[in-house]
Amino acid sequence: MSLILVIASILILLVLIILFKVNAFISFIVVSVLLGIVSGFPPGEVVLSIQKGIGDTLGTLVLILGFGAMLGKLIADSGAAQRIASVLVSLFGLKYIQWAMVFTGFIVGIPLFYNAGFVVLIPIVFTIAASTGLPLLYVGIPMIASLSVTHGLLPPHPSPVAIAGMFGADTGKILIYGIIIAIPVIIVAGPIFSRTLKKIRASPIREFVNPITLKDHETPGIGISLLSTLMPLILIGGSSVMKMIVNGEGPAGSIFRFIGDPVIAMLISLLAAVYLLGLSRGKKMVDLMDSLGQSISAITMILLIIAGAGGFKQVLLDCNLSDGIASVLSKSNLSPIFLAWSLAALLRICVGSATVAGLTTAGIILPLASGGTVNKELLVLAIGSGSLILSHVNDGGFWMFKEYFSLTIKETLLSWTVMETLISILGLAGVLLLNIIIR
Repeated sequence: MSLILVIASILILLVLIILFKVNAFISFIVVSVLLGIVSGFPPGEVVLSIQKGIGDTLGTLVLILGFGAMLGKLIADSGAAQRIASVLVSLFGLKYIQWAMVFTGFIVGIPLFYNAGFVVLIPIVFTIAASTGLPLLYVGIPMIASLSVTHGLLPPHPSPVAIAGMFGADTGKILIYGIIIAIPVIIVAGPIFSRTLKKIRASPIREFVNPITLKDHETPGIGISLLSTLMPLILIGGSSVMKMIVNGEGPAGSIFRFIGDPVIAMLISLLAAVYLLGLSRGKKMVDLMDSLGQSISAITMILLIIAGAGGFKQVLLDCNLSDGIASVLSKSNLSPIFLAWSLAALLRICVGSATVAGLTTAGIILPLASGGTVNKELLVLAIGSGSLILSHVNDGGFWMFKEYFSLTIKETLLSWTVMETLISILGLAGVLLLNIIIR
């Protein structure tokens, strides 16, 4: 019954958005209310559940996306993105530009949360595509595949770290095994897959692209451009390193935890960029603030749609629909690794959140991890791979990709959703292969 309700609600959501052209945010709220009432929730509690889901989803995300949009606008308008793009093109050449994006996405993706990495790098993707004439998805998918894989599989991201703690798994081994699996997965789901998307014509958000091609002397130097763009990475990554060197529980550790928080790192980076890319180059504060205000208007609907997806997810959780689905699947006789992947995949499809799917799965199969019959590190990676599969309309990441690249739902399913599914299936294949080798 749980699975039927989830499938029905998703179908209604698709019909409202695609067939009747109802705004996605409104559609999410309507379907969430209907699902809660049909599941037996009192109407008042349904509203509270939706409000909680929206609050939990936007609590941190609105700050990261807001600061990221402002930073992206500064990077684009100042010419910093143009300078970085020209350097990458000159170093790698047009022929190998995808590998430049893979490398950049991987390095940035390890310390940064997916959302923060996305908003930091997206202006560079837009500028490279515009300056080279290459298709936007051809340039963007390799970078996004790298960000997605690091988010789902590699510490220090929340889900793999939390699951490792629950299982008592070795985080260092998870990182090593995860990188071994990640490299071929990113290559297939990034550069190779993106070459099949030539018919999809994506276009960037207008505010994130500077329509004027500046001359070299009009753009910031490459050092300032890189520092302004990668400062969130430097702050978060540097803080993580320093916490390992100093006493993590002492005053110094508290300072580094504060600086390394993604929200604070984005705020510091934005303030630094206002000076480095604006005030120090003769721009007036009033003009800079007007420009930053325009950047927020570009992401307003993105935030609302992601909020709607968060409300829908919370109703699914509060109605215990995911628990009912999980209990059925956990009674099967599948191998522990394949069971973990399958359960995480099913929960991801139903709930939308990769982190929720991963942590819920870990709680269900914890006895298997404690039994000593399966490699705990590979079990963590199997759950991480499963939690990335088939991202669709109930996932905030789906809508972020769709809106930033100005795609239709069909085009997003054919690009983003297929990419995520490739990562998930190839990740499972890598885990199973490693399981044979390690034995």
